[in-house]
Amino acid sequence: MRTRWRAGLAAVAVAFVLAGCSAAQEGKSSMADSAGAGPVPAAPQQGNGNAGQEKVTPPQPGATDRKLARSARLELTAPKVTDVVAQARSVAQGAGGYTGQESTGDELATLSLAVPADKLDGVLDQLSHLGSALVKRELNTQDVTEKVVDVEARLATQRASVERMRALLARATSVSEIASVESELTSREATLESLQQQRNSLAGSVAMATVAMTIRSVAAPPPPSEDRSGFLGGLAGGWEAFLIFGGGLLTVLGAIAPFLLFLAPLGWLGWWLHRRRRPVAAPEPAPTES
Repeated sequence: MRTRWRAGLAAVAVAFVLAGCSAAQEGKSSMADSAGAGPVPAAPQQGNGNAGQEKVTPPQPGATDRKLARSARLELTAPKVTDVVAQARSVAQGAGGYTGQESTGDELATLSLAVPADKLDGVLDQLSHLGSALVKRELNTQDVTEKVVDVEARLATQRASVERMRALLARATSVSEIASVESELTSREATLESLQQQRNSLAGSVAMATVAMTIRSVAAPPPPSEDRSGFLGGLAGGWEAFLIFGGGLLTVLGAIAPFLLFLAPLGWLGWWLHRRRRPVAAPEPAPTES
């Protein structure tokens, strides 16, 4: 019996020893595999050094697509106001725009032009060279992006509200319910139309730029004086003086000619009568011979 117990304990001990050896060999094998494969690459890190991770924020929609409303004001002077007004109309129409409010007179003209916003700079350059001088040039730019986004959001909400009221109207059964829902639907549709008009107005101000022009009349500059020095200058001055004197003399003769036609016959008649009345002198006696 003791021999059997000893044999069983020996068998158990041998089994434990074999199991430990097998585990040690597997650990060494796995370490060898890891060493043969090389270091495991570290996972790429994102972000700054403090947090260890970077949160990438996608660009907001419309961040680079700004809605800009542009306008300009020009003040010019010109010898003839109406000519500059006609030229300004041609410039605006050539750029694809049109003329708005206009008031034109001989001394002053004001007009409003609407041109595509992307062509405003070129149109301003052309308009600035009209007339005789540019007095003032102003350019204004207003960012209406927030207004456009707000109106669009309110439009979407208001459309959904109108659709809900229409659904309620379709399910209404009594007269009182129908009247109440129709009244509320009319009010919300009016608000929706107002928002649509605001959206259209903003879109128009972004697409088309306005130019307010003022043209004032000024006297034309006098022509440059000619050089009258030297012989040719003196000759030209003398000839002009002779022409002026001759013109004055002819003017005087033309003024007294009607009087001469009336007074000349009277003068001749008076002279003839005076000669008839004068006594004839007696002839002197002939000298006698002694």
